[in-house]
Parts: sequence; C-alpha cells; structure tokens
Amino acid sequence: MKTFLDPDFLLRTDTAKELYHEHAAKMPIIDYHCHLDPRQIAENHAFDDLTEIWLGGDHYKWRAMRANGIPEEYITGDKPAYEKFLKWAETMPYLMRNPLYHWTHLELSRIFGIDQILNASTARRIYEECTEKLHTPEFRAQAIMRRMNVEVVCTTDDPADTLEFHRQLRESGFQARVYPAWRPDKVLAIDSSQSFNDYLSRLEAASGKTILSCRDLLDALQERHDFFESQGCVLSDHGLDTFYAEPYTAREIEEIFLKARMGKIPSGQEVRQFRSAMLYELAAMDARSGWVQQFHIGANRNNNARMFEVLGPDSGFDAIDDQPIAVSMNRFFSRLDKEGRLAKTIVYNLNPRDNALMVANAYNFNDGSVPGKMQYGAAWWFLDQMNGIRSQLDNLSNLGLLSRFVGMLTDSRSFLSYPRHEYFRRILCDLLGEEVEQGLLPVSELPFIGRMVEDICYHNAKRYFGW
Repeated sequence: MKTFLDPDFLLRTDTAKELYHEHAAKMPIIDYHCHLDPRQIAENHAFDDLTEIWLGGDHYKWRAMRANGIPEEYITGDKPAYEKFLKWAETMPYLMRNPLYHWTHLELSRIFGIDQILNASTARRIYEECTEKLHTPEFRAQAIMRRMNVEVVCTTDDPADTLEFHRQLRESGFQARVYPAWRPDKVLAIDSSQSFNDYLSRLEAASGKTILSCRDLLDALQERHDFFESQGCVLSDHGLDTFYAEPYTAREIEEIFLKARMGKIPSGQEVRQFRSAMLYELAAMDARSGWVQQFHIGANRNNNARMFEVLGPDSGFDAIDDQPIAVSMNRFFSRLDKEGRLAKTIVYNLNPRDNALMVANAYNFNDGSVPGKMQYGAAWWFLDQMNGIRSQLDNLSNLGLLSRFVGMLTDSRSFLSYPRHEYFRRILCDLLGEEVEQGLLPVSELPFIGRMVEDICYHNAKRYFGW
C-alpha cells in the first residue's frame, strides 16, 4: 500500500517517476495567468494568519464549505479567524476525491513542511504552526514565490488600472518577474448601461481622453493598451460566456454605443453586435502589438441572485454554461486570419462537453508562422482536477500537438496555489510514463520525451510569450 503524498505521488510506473524526478520537478514555474493582488506582491505582504492566506478570497473552498453545511458567517462573515479555519478543517475529511483534498495537503507539505492530515483534531496544531511561520520573513508573499521557484507571474488587470505596483516591483529588483495582463471585460458589459457608463468614467480618467463616441472609446483603449505594453504586458485575457461574431456596421455600433451612453438598455441583438465589434478591435490591437490573446469561454456567473446582492461577484456562485461555441468561434478567428490580424491565441473551455470541439476548431487557424500559434489551454476552473487535466491532455494529444503545449497555470488568488503546477506535472508524467511502459510510445525516445516534459512545464511558455 502506498503512502499518501509520498515522493512518487500519482506516479504509477518507473518511467513516470523518472520523467517527473529527472525532468519536470526541476523546472521553474511560469504562472502566466493568475489573480494575485500585485499590491501584495510589491509590498511583500505579511499574512496575519493561516485563515487569511488560505481562505481569504478562495471561492473554491467557500463552495465546499457551504456544501458541507457550514454557515456563511464562518465563510465570508465576521467569525474569528481560527473558528473559520476550524470549519474548513472539519470539512476536509468530507472532501476526499475532490481536488481540494490533494491541493490542501500539497500546500501544507510543500510550503509549510507539514505532512499531517488536516481534520478537526489536527486543526489547532496546524493553524498555530503555520501562523507562527507566516509571522516570519521566510513566509511573506515574495519569499513564498521564491521558495516555489516562481520565475514569471502574470496578474489580471483592468485597462483603467494604474499598474503602479508592477512598476514598484520592477524597480525593487525582486527576482521573479511580475507582468500585467490586459483584461478588458468591462468594456463589453454594455447590457448594464449604468455600470458601463460608470466604467467609462474610470477609463476617461485613466486615459486622459473624453469618451463621447465609439471612436473615442477605441482611442482611449488604444492609449491604455500602449501603456500596458510599456509596462511589460504581452498578453490579454477575456472571460466570456461564448465568442461573439455577429455582423455589424460601424454606424450600428455607434448608435448602440450612444444609446447606452444615454442610459438606455440595448437589445439582446445590439449587445451581441457591440461585443462582436469590441472583441474584433481588441484582438486587432493585440495582433498589432504582437501579444498573445487568451479566451476563457463558458462561465455562467453570479447565478445566486440573493447571495450576489450580499457578496457581489467572485464569491462562489458561478458555474458551467452550455452556450454554443463553434460557429461564432470560427467566424471570429476567420475574419482576423483573413485580415492578417490573428495574434497567437490560447482558448480555454469550462464545459467538458466542449473539449474536443475547442481544440479541433482552434487548430483551423494554425498558419505555420510559429509552432503552437493556436493553443488549447490548460484545464480550467471546474476542470483543473485529475480527470479534467487528463481529459485536456488526451484531447490535445488526439487532435493536436501535446509537445507544443504551453502548460499549466494557477488561475488563483492565493499565494499557496503553486503546488497545482506540481499536481499537473505529476499527472503529465504519469500519463506519458504509462504509455511508454505499455509500448504505446517508444522507450528509445525517452530522451526526447524527457525534453518534451521540460518544454511543456517551462520552455514552451518561455518561448511562446517571449520571456
């Protein structure tokens, strides 16, 4: 019987063990999509306790605790820190086979050096030991990143953000490079004219431009895009329910913009047309700058109206959407490709139904200009568990080139999430090692397979993003 989280965790063959320990484990981390707060990195934040760093903002854990019958005051409420942590520890045994069970114990082991199983009886000891460590310089934000061998991090930033903390980090000499990533989702939120107009006021202040027309909006966005580029940004990101590629004219888009600017609510068709126009223009900006564009497709957000009124977005009430993707995706990329404006692209799906669809359709637009121009991105959100990661790897392998994959990311708000890279790497090595030992891959090619593992874990992303 194997020991839980032993050195060969998830590695079921000798070849898998060799691939992981000799190749994957030693590679630095490039975390090209996350939601860390750049201010906390720049200020080398010191965490008050284990609850702050582990439960603060982590809606994965919040969903699990609610499902286990934990009252909201112990989750997002004002109960004392240890009482919140105890409720998380009480939930832990009920999380067996949920990826949170593995991630939690990997984080305890790899970051805090604690190999105990978390439950109600061990909660006090683990909480006190981790909190004591968090009060030392070796467990501040930057030190955790150094310990986990993090080389590059890309945060997620709104076009109106000042990026002051990115500048501060660049000037500080911190060894890990922290870059902004352009996330212009609020520009597409024209279905709420009040929020849209409030956001345009922020954009006006940031860009120094008055926005009275759609042309003014694009000029303001271009100014901010140029500013982001000057701060080291080389990638964008869009969180969408589906792709948008409706036919439109410039006059129609101007009329829709003015309608929203006057506080009127556009129709559903007008919303789709406006989003189609903005996505095209934003993609063209990325192509002109030589950026990478990312599309996270398929989240159905803020479904619990009651809790949205109390807690707002990103609080654990989002789920998997089921909108059609293929037609609009192909129409969108085809126009960009035809006009020579298709940037390097990573697409992610949230609905497992769309795994094969996403990689097959993305590969319509590889053009031989660069290896892996069109990427099927890592298993995301509800899919970044063992089965989801294997499915993503299998679909990419079956329909594309696994060897050109740019690898894993955390998509996390937590400084403790870096062991997710280890989790992915172990699953990758287990999959490849098993196929070598089954004769599905040639043992004579193990040196190439080892280099491929290193590429997927590190080198491919480094080359793809130009770092």
